[in-house]
Amino acid sequence: MSATEICLDFLECLGPDTSSSVFVLLDDPADLVRVSAVSRSWRKFVIANGFIKSLCSRMFPEISNLTRVVEANSTVTSEAGSSSCAEWKSLEREHKVYCYLRHSIASNFREGDCIFESIRASSTDNFPDESIENTLEPSDQVDMRPSYWSSEGRSNPDASETLTYSLLSKLCVINEIIIQPFEAYFQPGNPIYSARTVRFRMGHSRLALETSPVIKSQVATGDNYEWTYVSPEFRMLQENTLQSFKLPRPALCIGGILQIELLGRVQVQEMDGLYYICVCHVEALGHPLTPHLDVEFVDGGREKILRWQQPQAGEDLAATHVETPHSFRWYALRERIRHLRPILGNLLGRVESDSDEEPHDVI
Repeated sequence: MSATEICLDFLECLGPDTSSSVFVLLDDPADLVRVSAVSRSWRKFVIANGFIKSLCSRMFPEISNLTRVVEANSTVTSEAGSSSCAEWKSLEREHKVYCYLRHSIASNFREGDCIFESIRASSTDNFPDESIENTLEPSDQVDMRPSYWSSEGRSNPDASETLTYSLLSKLCVINEIIIQPFEAYFQPGNPIYSARTVRFRMGHSRLALETSPVIKSQVATGDNYEWTYVSPEFRMLQENTLQSFKLPRPALCIGGILQIELLGRVQVQEMDGLYYICVCHVEALGHPLTPHLDVEFVDGGREKILRWQQPQAGEDLAATHVETPHSFRWYALRERIRHLRPILGNLLGRVESDSDEEPHDVI
């Protein structure tokens, strides 16, 4: 009997149920890609059962919050169509996009600070001198003056505070958070106003942050957020150092919002006998995903649509990422300019229209 005569198809021998039980044991998306390249029947089996999406969701549970996939310049989505052909094209697209998403998440890009801007602190003692904006400065002194955020004083040491930030992209992989408590070197004894423990939430706002400062202030309330990731609590040391809080696993932030929960207070201010929390610096280390991937929130975030634009032929995935601390800062500056452009356009438009005393006829 020749070798070709005893060659059997693994899927046909085991059947679909047993084969599925074997395929779900694969823990690397690259293995599933290789499996789907064995033959047309294997590829069809992998795509039809959504193994890539399931594996991505196991590795990054936040992904399970995505409801469907849309490809740019395409009318077909990952929802089941009215015909088997449309449904199959949708499954193929979902397979392709989740392969790309997993590759973008897992690629070894250099980490940088992913915080784009501050949104709001739950309380501020002396605004604007002690505002949350100061936590984006790398030093506890700016222009020979102390730079830090301070909460309002509380008599209850269990009172918590929150600091909320927007990230560079709606899709960011975050590995660790850096926080430095503030040491009040201008007070007797140089007290350090740290928190007792800290916890991190990531998700999206149900309101559009770009609309107005009034809306920005409203999104700070808990009811206006949906969190897709919540970390365990970490103990914070009462030390004036950059303290690293490494997450148990890399977290995919879907929505570009990071909230830091400062739980409990340890330091009383001598002059008023109240507990305070003060922070001079915050960083969120990780990397934004490629701009070919984006997420859209519909109906107040009830539907989360993953949007994908196919890269051009030969385009390097690494070329679309921020790779150095300097380029991270440039990326943040570029995003701020992009957000300000419509506002400046409206202001300049109004100024220009006001300067015209009367309309002129067009000759």
